Amino acid sequence: MPLLAGGRRVRMPARGCGLGPGPDLVGQHPVLQERAVSLTSQPIQRVGPRGLLYVQQRELAVTSPNDGSVSILGSDDATTCHIVVLRDTGNGATCLAHCDGSDTRSDVSLLLRVIKSVPRPGQSGRLEVHLIGGFRDDRQLSQELTSQLLNEFDQQEDDVHLETFCVTELNDREEGGDHFPIIYGIGVRVKNGEIFRASFPERGPEEDLRSARSLSGGPMISIYDVETEQLRIGPYFWKPFLNVDFWLQQDDRQLLEDFSTSPRAEPPHFVAQIRSTMTFLKKYPFPSSLFPGNKALLYQKNKDGLWEEVPAAVDDDPKKARA
Repeated sequence: MPLLAGGRRVRMPARGCGLGPGPDLVGQHPVLQERAVSLTSQPIQRVGPRGLLYVQQRELAVTSPNDGSVSILGSDDATTCHIVVLRDTGNGATCLAHCDGSDTRSDVSLLLRVIKSVPRPGQSGRLEVHLIGGFRDDRQLSQELTSQLLNEFDQQEDDVHLETFCVTELNDREEGGDHFPIIYGIGVRVKNGEIFRASFPERGPEEDLRSARSLSGGPMISIYDVETEQLRIGPYFWKPFLNVDFWLQQDDRQLLEDFSTSPRAEPPHFVAQIRSTMTFLKKYPFPSSLFPGNKALLYQKNKDGLWEEVPAAVDDDPKKARA
């Protein structure tokens, strides 16, 4: 079934026309531009760790208003990446994904699959999608990802209603001749589906471990079990990172140029994060020691709303393996 906006079929731009989908789409549906302006005009909210489930690049998480642990889903540091929020208005199930264009078809398929896994007994509703991220980058990677996401949602069996379209041209600002995203991160309140501009000082648990999986080429994965209210990490597998010592010897400018899709638009902490992740990959060239018995690391929220590792079985303590 088609991708819809305002109850009407979204008309996709012809392939090879050289135009991105933004101008044509908001021309058909002006309310999308109004919503984008409203979102980009918001002040940035600094979100603390209590009740937060932070989603990294190539991760997604789904939960529902019945979740007693997670009240906000969030992600940031999106330059050419797009943050996708898919919500079922029937049961309130909400899924947030951080997509980078590595395999958009599989990403969208997984998004639909996980949101349908949340029970909706006798509840009718519709699927609504919100796309945020990207800007007018020199390589037009944002434009390409926007088009990919629209086309993939348009080809799904279910009707999907496009509610927010704050991407690429609609999320762009210019300064000194360079272009930057206006919004780098968003949060979504699970209870009511409210989307807001956000930043996240804390991105755990296991930030380096999760980043290492992504930097090593891991695909999009679902990280949260809505039934047990537990965050599941791994088990992962990666091969030794090629030339890791060489990369760690490079200066910040070189790392920025070689590991960013948009070097001039990255947040100030980008290179520090890359160095931290590479240092982790150097320490753990094979991740098997991080997952004794090939079992996942499990985290749940404690009474203060903070992540706490679920104790492993006797003689199967993952912390010992990392001592």
